[in-house]
Amino acid sequence: MKGLMKTSAGAGNVEIRELPDPEPGPGEVLIEIKAAGICGTDIHIWKDEYRSVPPMVMGHEGSGVVVALGDGVEGLAVGDRVTSETFARFCGSCFFCKRGRPNLCPERRSIGTHVNGVFARYLVIRASAVHPLPEGVSFEAGALSEPLACCVHGILERTPVTAGDWVLISGPGTIGLLSLQLVKADGGKAIVLGTDKDRERLALAKRLGADETINVQAQDPLPLVQELTGGLGADLAIECAGVAASFDQCLKLIRKGGRISQGGLFGKPISSDLELIAMKELAVFGFFSHVPSAWDRALRLMAEGKVLTEPLISHRLPLNEWQRGFSLMEQGEGLKILLLP
Repeated sequence: MKGLMKTSAGAGNVEIRELPDPEPGPGEVLIEIKAAGICGTDIHIWKDEYRSVPPMVMGHEGSGVVVALGDGVEGLAVGDRVTSETFARFCGSCFFCKRGRPNLCPERRSIGTHVNGVFARYLVIRASAVHPLPEGVSFEAGALSEPLACCVHGILERTPVTAGDWVLISGPGTIGLLSLQLVKADGGKAIVLGTDKDRERLALAKRLGADETINVQAQDPLPLVQELTGGLGADLAIECAGVAASFDQCLKLIRKGGRISQGGLFGKPISSDLELIAMKELAVFGFFSHVPSAWDRALRLMAEGKVLTEPLISHRLPLNEWQRGFSLMEQGEGLKILLLP
């Protein structure tokens, strides 16, 4: 099979290589990948801004069909339409694993970062990581179940929304638009911030239920946010852009005693006025990756049509056009870009 690999450490060092078809071991499943999403983390790995362990096949957002089962696998069958968690393994016994947070396990090893991922025809993964796709959810929509599970963990589990809350979402990319739909599903009111280059994304945010959208390069968001919130500021701000200016906007627009949820990855240290955290008595949360409890809820929301992922897909490219896909992602063009191995 062909696989898109990070071949060695350093900026770049990504290429398609021919690899032997893998076989599942005991307790593992072989999935034929039908659609795989390019994530911002993949761009950070490409640019050597995020630690990876090459050589390995990149990619961690995918869906496909079970084509073989290893010994001892139960509850799955050849032909099942599935998606997969990203953790190839974790210890299961540390402080974090025992509390249902394997994303923080020091022994965690993930597909597309530490071991071979989904930018290839086949993926081998532990059977316990595999989830059936709901009926009516396409492979392409299912490839976005992983970022949705991350948002469920970050928004609904870490910083729950109360009906009527005003929620500021800074950055209308995939994570921002999925977070928007979760906020609306839980009864919140959403303000989505973007920039000049986000005009189409802001229009999509409006179609997906945003109460207000603001181009921060065209207008100062502060007067409108204050008007909408009775002069207080947003109850919750979700930073999804991974840009210092975006985090600064969240600090500025959140009300006293409010909460900030940090989901964007900056790829480098940033400088912000953190004194505002103390002066406004803010609670700041972070969310990273997903946890098992988030998957069932994410897939249920997709099955019920309360979160739509297919409208976020802007490009569908063959694997050999990965450079175009990575460049589009890096430049902020389009939205969710899929590779079809």
